[in-house]
Amino acid sequence: MVRSRSFIATPPGATIKEQLNDKGMSQREFAARMDMSEKHISKLINGEVQLTPEVAVRLEVVLGVPAKFWNNLEAVYREKLIKVEAENAMDADEALAKQIPYSEMAKFGWIPETRDSKEKVINLRKYFEVVELSLLENKQITRIACRRLAVTEKSDFALLAWAQEAKIKARSIETSPINIRGLISIIPEIRSMTVLKPKEFCPRIKNMLAECGIALIFLPHLKGSFLQGASFMDGNKIVVGLTARGKDADKFWFSLFHELAHIVLGHIGQIDGTTDQDEKDADAWSRDTLISKEAFDEFVEKARFSTTSIRTFAKMLGIAPGIVVGRLQNEGYIKHSMMNELKEHYEIAV
Repeated sequence: MVRSRSFIATPPGATIKEQLNDKGMSQREFAARMDMSEKHISKLINGEVQLTPEVAVRLEVVLGVPAKFWNNLEAVYREKLIKVEAENAMDADEALAKQIPYSEMAKFGWIPETRDSKEKVINLRKYFEVVELSLLENKQITRIACRRLAVTEKSDFALLAWAQEAKIKARSIETSPINIRGLISIIPEIRSMTVLKPKEFCPRIKNMLAECGIALIFLPHLKGSFLQGASFMDGNKIVVGLTARGKDADKFWFSLFHELAHIVLGHIGQIDGTTDQDEKDADAWSRDTLISKEAFDEFVEKARFSTTSIRTFAKMLGIAPGIVVGRLQNEGYIKHSMMNELKEHYEIAV
């Protein structure tokens, strides 16, 4: 017997058991009379196997109850079982849906607006392309490498929602076959674009990455996701998504290079996603690709962190001065409140 809030599904086996009790017949004897194994009879009584038309005919002969009765009992049981499982799955998914930022997603136009909890579940199932939201916890489905500032259960679902939108958007982007060597070869050129405006570098980087089999997507930030960027495999392409609206230039470039690091270092497509060490390695690769350790150490050794010295150092490296400021702040050489006038603030269309 299986139940939900509204339905109870009782297998035909319960009626068979009643018949055997009335006749004082053991399951062993019944199995012999049915010319079936005791194991199969046990499963039949417990509702673990389907009562087929052939078995119904045998039941008519052995128990004297018409086959039509048994076939009808099985049909009713299977129908009730579907309803029980569907209602239980809906209840579980309604609880999960509360962890997903539905209202914000609807505001961005990713899913239809609704206040009905069941409609939310149905819309979310379609959005995530899963029959049940519980499947979102299956790592085989996600496999996301990402950079975010904190991790909570609620932020995990926000991350999955954001990544799914990146995946949907990426499907309309044509890319060449994945070419990691090609990506490595264009890293210096991408780095040189840090001195350009978003309207100049965005289309160029998108085209360059597409030639390497990578679809670059810009999306608005989902509250509570703490997300800076994410990268993952989708079919025959790699998707790199970035939150870019209202972001300082240094954070934008560090996030982009962090995601490119996951690709270059082979972190994409791992069954269990990325490890803490993978994230640290990606941070180090991003940091040192933008400003080499040797150049940075030589600069900070002089301990002259004026606007002029930072601009001069950045110009020598061929990068935006705001990236130098961000590095100095993150490594504790200057306060986070200092030199922010050298940071450009990006507004990138999504």
